[in-house]
Amino acid sequence: MKIRIFRTSDNYHHHYRHWEPSGGAPRAYVVALHGIQSHSGWYDYSSQRLSDHGFDVRFLDRRGSGLNGCERGHTPHYERLLNDVRQFLVALRAERDIERPGAPILLTGISWGGKVAAAVAIQFSDLIDGVGLLYPGICAKVKPTGLQRQLLKFARSQGQGKRRVTIPLDDPALFTGVPEWQSFIRNDRYALRQVSLDFLQASLDLEKIIQTDAPKLSVPLLMLLAGQDEIIDNERTLALMMKFGATKENLVIYQNARHTLEFEPNRHEIFNDLIDWMNHLCRRT
Repeated sequence: MKIRIFRTSDNYHHHYRHWEPSGGAPRAYVVALHGIQSHSGWYDYSSQRLSDHGFDVRFLDRRGSGLNGCERGHTPHYERLLNDVRQFLVALRAERDIERPGAPILLTGISWGGKVAAAVAIQFSDLIDGVGLLYPGICAKVKPTGLQRQLLKFARSQGQGKRRVTIPLDDPALFTGVPEWQSFIRNDRYALRQVSLDFLQASLDLEKIIQTDAPKLSVPLLMLLAGQDEIIDNERTLALMMKFGATKENLVIYQNARHTLEFEPNRHEIFNDLIDWMNHLCRRT
């Protein structure tokens, strides 16, 4: 694994972790997006597994997250988040066309990163060949009330968009039932604990795009859900999935799992399912 930097059009330097497959050109390219609190360093196991199976994996730290220290927890608006990923995908496609022409480019969104991944799949479907949504944070159990939305709008109108608020996910048990991983989350110095009001508005705007334009998500789709998830509303997520234009058969629910599948005791089985789906897409191209 190597840590690399990608510069977007506003000159923001994005760190990302890159797992290159050994033994020749990759079978496919995977771009991964993490959750609201996590970063690419949480997902070494799954990324290495994919690399071992011939996939080139590039896991982006979202602006203001992980190794990206500039304007921590902040984004100016939702379009900036989407364009960060779009610009990365455009650059990757140019590289792919030289190194392995025709190889699939697959996008995966984990937890909150599922919002960005789904919106990218809706708005820039020509840049990817499939999207994997792993317990996507599009329909969360905790969401702002009408009053809180009005207060958010007022604060931003007063120029307080960069004001930080605490992410309401301070209990590691929400993510995993494994004590070792709970300790990892609790002591992770790169985990994000606060976000700006502008970030929260961007999050709401992404949800609106996905709900409104759900039928436009038509690229091949895989959905993985945790049956004991206390962060994601699985019923609402499944109802949303039925609105997507993609085929609906690629759904797996791990009934005994909590939110972060990466930290589950049976993660070998879980990521076998992800690898099988990606292998299937590779055979189709």
